[in-house]
Amino acid sequence: MRTTCIITDNSAQFPQISFPGRDRVRVISLDVEYRHQLLPEGGSLKVSDLDPVATPETAPRLVPPSVETFQELYTSLGRIYDNILVILMSGQLSGAYENAQEAAEHLQGARPIQVINSQTTSIGLGILVQEAAEAIEQGMSVTDTERLIRQMIPHIYTLVCTPSLSYLHYSGFADHAQAAVGEMLGIYPIFTLEEGRLTPLDKVRGYRYALDYYQEFIEEFDNLRHIALLQGSPSVSPETKMLRQFAQECFPNTKYTEHTMNLPFALLFGPRALSLMVVEDPDEDAS
Repeated sequence: MRTTCIITDNSAQFPQISFPGRDRVRVISLDVEYRHQLLPEGGSLKVSDLDPVATPETAPRLVPPSVETFQELYTSLGRIYDNILVILMSGQLSGAYENAQEAAEHLQGARPIQVINSQTTSIGLGILVQEAAEAIEQGMSVTDTERLIRQMIPHIYTLVCTPSLSYLHYSGFADHAQAAVGEMLGIYPIFTLEEGRLTPLDKVRGYRYALDYYQEFIEEFDNLRHIALLQGSPSVSPETKMLRQFAQECFPNTKYTEHTMNLPFALLFGPRALSLMVVEDPDEDAS
């Protein structure tokens, strides 16, 4: 029997496709409600299918796995693994964490299950899961791995710029009037995930200025382990090349990656969102 497995959700995006411990990771998918239909695991819906502006007819909604779904998965994996470590997208963005926690409480004693609210999503979540998988593969205990991940969480920073304010409205992050006026005026607000909650930071006039803002944000750090840019499809701006060059010149030893957003991210923030995620080196910070 293998010691520990990891459960995450399909909002996670991994910086690299394969990594040590990848076979320990199980992905549970959120369903999607779109055009008044429930699409299990999103069905065939793609980011490119989404309208730039969400309406009552086209507004999508992420549907988290139920408590019962988590219980069934825990029970199934409990026949194979000694421990289950669950790392999910921010509990402020989805009900998946709350349902996973409740399911674990129902099965308390049957199998050790630890549930972590990552306070992030997408690449940030993928990095945490990858770090946990690699640690377990190298022989770290589930207790120490959980501690490692919880220590990393405050060092992951996420910025999101999106002109698709109607998506934020239907995701529950903005009121209707704010979204309608913002889209009409062509406002590009920038948000951060602060303890997992979407918090407004600033407003800019377009992607070019958002990238300038991202560059200034990166300059505030001394040591970074990873810099990731998340874009719509196709790439939202040719100026991303300038940010890449800046990051590589200022942090030559830091991994820099670019990614196309997945469906869960687009459903939350809109298909035209542009996001920056950086991981600070906690070891350097501690020293």
